[in-house]
Amino acid sequence: MTSMDDPMLSDLLWQWIGLAILLFSSALASMSETVMMAANRYRLKSRAANGERGAQLAAALTAHPERMLSVILLVNNAVNVGAATLASVITIELFGQNETMLAVGSFVLTFLILVFSEITPKVIGARYADLLAPYIAYPLTAMLRVFGPVVDFVNLFVKALLWLLRLPRRAAPQAPSMEELRSLVLESRVLRSEKHRDVLLNLFDLERITVADVMIPRQAIEFLDLSDDEETLRAQLATAYHTRLPVVEGNPDEVLGILHVRQLLAETLTSGFSREAIRRSLSPPYFVPEDTNAMTQLQFFQEHHQRLALVVDEYGELQGLVTLDDIIEEMVGKFTTSRPGSDTVLHWQEDGTVIVDGATPVRELNRALGLDLPTDGHRTLNGLILEYLQEIPESEVSLRIGEVRMDVLQCHDRRIRSVRLYAPTAEETGASEEDTGERSSEEGR
Repeated sequence: MTSMDDPMLSDLLWQWIGLAILLFSSALASMSETVMMAANRYRLKSRAANGERGAQLAAALTAHPERMLSVILLVNNAVNVGAATLASVITIELFGQNETMLAVGSFVLTFLILVFSEITPKVIGARYADLLAPYIAYPLTAMLRVFGPVVDFVNLFVKALLWLLRLPRRAAPQAPSMEELRSLVLESRVLRSEKHRDVLLNLFDLERITVADVMIPRQAIEFLDLSDDEETLRAQLATAYHTRLPVVEGNPDEVLGILHVRQLLAETLTSGFSREAIRRSLSPPYFVPEDTNAMTQLQFFQEHHQRLALVVDEYGELQGLVTLDDIIEEMVGKFTTSRPGSDTVLHWQEDGTVIVDGATPVRELNRALGLDLPTDGHRTLNGLILEYLQEIPESEVSLRIGEVRMDVLQCHDRRIRSVRLYAPTAEETGASEEDTGERSSEEGR
């Protein structure tokens, strides 16, 4: 290496400074690319709606990613080419036309670009994308205005190449799915209350369940039968648990209407109690198919100003009754004790067992007891057991469905009345699937 006078040292110093500036500019460009692509667009839109200028610019840039990426890559590539050229000049001035040193210089520059201008800034950008996006949007917007014509010119060739490759145009951004929203709620740290989070999760579940999953089954409906004598009708109305009752006349499959007890009270105060007073107080029954989505039914209740609907199957047979309260309770949990037995809380006893009614919905058991019983094709514990056994047990039976052991304690009128459930142990939870559903019958215990 030859000796260098002061002017040459000064030029070399400025070249090193220029190289550092180019590497720093490349790092900013790399970080800008990652920040703008990793930023949460919905959060930016929310901040933009609140009048934040930087968020507005960032949202506008992310709405057209082709132009934004074009200007970033244009600057980044120009800077990297300039850095490579300047590094070669520095190497030649220091070592002359030495091929070995030129190769070493290229390797060192590649290492510097990789570490200081690519990986590190991109990691920082990905980690603080939402924080940096509004600030980076200002210089990006300015560069896009300055280099806009160049970007448009380059994009002409890009569009032509895409057309030759027969690649479709960019599809409109899709809204997040229910599962994505559900995951967002589960991972969110904003909802500090577990109850608030559960309400939102239950709200998403309304899109997946039907009115048949939340209805009161036909056997549990309290009908008012006009074929009974007036004393029986008076006694039933005086002890009714509900303010609205389906009214029939002999045949429970033919509902005459829905009686609002308050309207009947107003009628009886003026004209006295009679079957005709009940008939005059009836409102037309409102029927819905059993496969109606629960969220859709909630909207129907609002649109038709109803609070109660009768659920029918595809043949028009009455299957049950669903109320506005039933659907709301799916979101916020049980809040009423208007039905007999509704104040019973399901929980494991000290010995790890619980006795439940066979008519208890499987979804309610899963939710209250932390179980994972299957819910496909059946809705009550009685239906689940009968589907598995393929028969109505005549005596006490022990079985296991999934990881839950259970004993059928009582059967009556072709229905399972009571069942004892056992809390799954750690060993049973990890048991193989071939053991699932294993059962043994014990006669005359």
